[in-house]
Amino acid sequence: MTPKANIKKSLTIDSVAFLLKRRNLISEEQYTAILSKGNAQKLRLQKYQETAYSRKLHYSLHALLPAEIISSFNIEIPGTNGKILTEDIITGAIAEEIGMEYRKIDPLKLDIDIVTKHIPRPFAMKHLIVPIDETNGIVTIAVADPFNLEPLESLKTTKKIDIKPVLSSKSDILKIVREFFGFRASVSAAEAELSPKIDLGNLEQYIKLRGHGEIEATDKHIVNAAEYLLHYAFDQRASDIHIEPKREKSLIRLRIDGVLHHIHTIPKILHAPLISRIKTLSRMDITEKRRPQDGRIKTNYKGKDIELRVSTLPVAFGEKTVIRIFDPDVLLQDIDQLGFYPREYQLYSAFIKRPNGIILVTGPTGSGKTTTLYSTLKALSSPEINIVTIEDPIEMVVEEFNQVGVQQNVGVTFAAALRSILRQDPDIIMVGEIRDKETAENSVQSALTGHLVLSTLHTNDAPSSIIRLLDLGVPPFLISSTLIGVVAQRLLRKICPFCKRERVLSSEEMEHLQIKKPYTVYYGDGCTECRGTGYRGRTGIFEVMELTDKTRAILSGSVEMHLLHEAARADGLVALRETAISKMLEGVTTYDEVISVTG
Repeated sequence: MTPKANIKKSLTIDSVAFLLKRRNLISEEQYTAILSKGNAQKLRLQKYQETAYSRKLHYSLHALLPAEIISSFNIEIPGTNGKILTEDIITGAIAEEIGMEYRKIDPLKLDIDIVTKHIPRPFAMKHLIVPIDETNGIVTIAVADPFNLEPLESLKTTKKIDIKPVLSSKSDILKIVREFFGFRASVSAAEAELSPKIDLGNLEQYIKLRGHGEIEATDKHIVNAAEYLLHYAFDQRASDIHIEPKREKSLIRLRIDGVLHHIHTIPKILHAPLISRIKTLSRMDITEKRRPQDGRIKTNYKGKDIELRVSTLPVAFGEKTVIRIFDPDVLLQDIDQLGFYPREYQLYSAFIKRPNGIILVTGPTGSGKTTTLYSTLKALSSPEINIVTIEDPIEMVVEEFNQVGVQQNVGVTFAAALRSILRQDPDIIMVGEIRDKETAENSVQSALTGHLVLSTLHTNDAPSSIIRLLDLGVPPFLISSTLIGVVAQRLLRKICPFCKRERVLSSEEMEHLQIKKPYTVYYGDGCTECRGTGYRGRTGIFEVMELTDKTRAILSGSVEMHLLHEAARADGLVALRETAISKMLEGVTTYDEVISVTG
């Protein structure tokens, strides 16, 4: 029997590889390599799975399916300019071949009640099935093996429900079973242990209950719920977790690529215990609920350390908590991977090679300034250099730096810390933000005495930072002698490569961008990979201004904003809007994102 016939009855490495070759998803050479190395690869993956299971690394033992074995080779699809053959692509091809609907599971769009109410977790885990939708009495269940439908027949009989099977990747199904069933089980068990008579429905009762005994921070169900929530956020590439108390419930939202997504609603009665657990992990005072607190957690995920910065804030119905996630792969990048164009990269590289002076990075909150600064310090660090940072708070602990956290309550301000640091023999100083005259003066003094100083300002563009320093009371001649250059930056969302489409700019859009040619641009149509947003990931855009003789000449006279802009443009400055337009024309981002980010 040929491999082509086999796939109609069962899935094997040979039959799936034959299907992929016939659909031009792999070449003849790749097909031959899969046939010759497939079984050996299967044994390696089995050994890894057994080792991970024995170490309790969130692994369960299941038979390996052909899609995950073949995808583990990381094969490049012919003629796609680097697109990798993933488990999802292979599963979709199998579904189309056997006439079954393929469904990419988006965790952010699932209803946790539908996922967990129809079947128990052990049954879902054993058979690799999970309910993902319920419409008009029909329950849609995702399966990993299209030929193992016996469990679904059993469910039809015992549960008296109509079932529609769809094919999904094994990885997606396992992820949902682990996270959703684990989180729901923990929430339900914790809710059952609390007295149903307690009502946290309004502000007055919340304050009155402040003196009541709290659930133990070591309660296993709350511990499990907190851990499931963190793992879920890591899996979804979230940068922040928001836990928000409302009148009758609490909401959990994740910020992904700069946009908040609602993911869970939990009973209000569980809000305080969950926050207490997070506060315990981050070494906060769990009895203090009237004042904001800050803490941090360090954990490990998939072999790398993750820093979590936790902030609590008393609001009307309880404590709102935000957990900021700092992934070292994002925060500590190679400078040439941040998004600089060649001119800006060369200028910035020249800035940071200077032995002394001030380099400013400007932009609003959330524009990627911290990533730029940390990546720069990482590039400059060596055993011969003493790097000291002053931060409020310390974003992520990096062993190569000597990091000082601002503590206003004991007098450790940016300015006070900077004065002390100068007696610590630093080579490079990073000041988290120049906020006041004293910090600005101390930064200038540090640069004058032979130190390289990096800091941030909140201005809209690079030339405006000079006006801001003047407003803080720094004399023009000191700016002229110490300031090396300024980098203004923003973050643009990138178009999802899985649903990328092209179109032509309209006449109105051309006029808005002051473009005379009807260029072809791109957008994301919205798909399961990008959760319907059309965007996946972000990149930086940069406006780099070097302090040149033209700028210094302006500083020696009457300093006006339009003169600074003209001088910077004459020196070759490329504005943020122009850089964003270039990214749009290259197919990196969209017209809407250019307008949204650059105004």
